Parts: sequence; structure tokens; C-alpha cells
Amino acid sequence: MSKPVAHYSASYQAGDLLFVSGQVGISGGSLTDGVENQTAQALENVQGVLAESGLLLENVVKCTVFMTDIDNFSTINGIYADAFGDHRPSRSAIAVKALPLGALVEIEAIAQIPS
Repeated sequence: MSKPVAHYSASYQAGDLLFVSGQVGISGGSLTDGVENQTAQALENVQGVLAESGLLLENVVKCTVFMTDIDNFSTINGIYADAFGDHRPSRSAIAVKALPLGALVEIEAIAQIPS
């Protein structure tokens, strides 16, 4: 997992919830190429942050997906659906003007920590 690129924590626990900060498609210190690779890597990075707390994508209750081009929604959605499988947390998908590091997609998540 990549270290945050600014002043924030990759995750923060509040009660039985883990808030995962927005993850972009960084691998090995560099942004991957293309929306497909960036989406897949952002999801891998989310999984890495979750794993540090012993959680999986199945623990996610809410995601927010930010994208710089709404025309990429279908592509992003397909990769997202493959990663989550039958698990369908609530989600918002928002088109934005720009993202950090010139990323095309950023994904944040909220996960519930089992009792």
C-alpha cells in the first residue's frame, strides 16, 4: 500500500466503522496508466488499507467513487462490480474537475468492523 501523499491517515476508526481515505491508482510510487488500470489499482489499494485492520471488501458498507470524466462511468462500474462481486454496498459516483496527482479515479470507503 502506498503512503498518503498529503496530511491525512489512510484510514481512521470511529467506533465500529473504519473510514478509508480516497485511494487512487498508485502502485510502486507511480500512478498507473489508463482508467481501467487506475480503477483496479485504486480498489487494490482500498483492499490493502482494509486488510491492515483485518477487513475485506465484504465489510464495506459505503463507497464514494470520484472520476474526472463521467463518460468513464461504465468502465469504472464494471471493474468495481467485478471486485465487489455479489456484495453491493451503497455507493455514490461523482464526476469532478480534477483529482490529486492527475488521477482519473479515486475511491473511498466506509467499512463496518464486526463485533
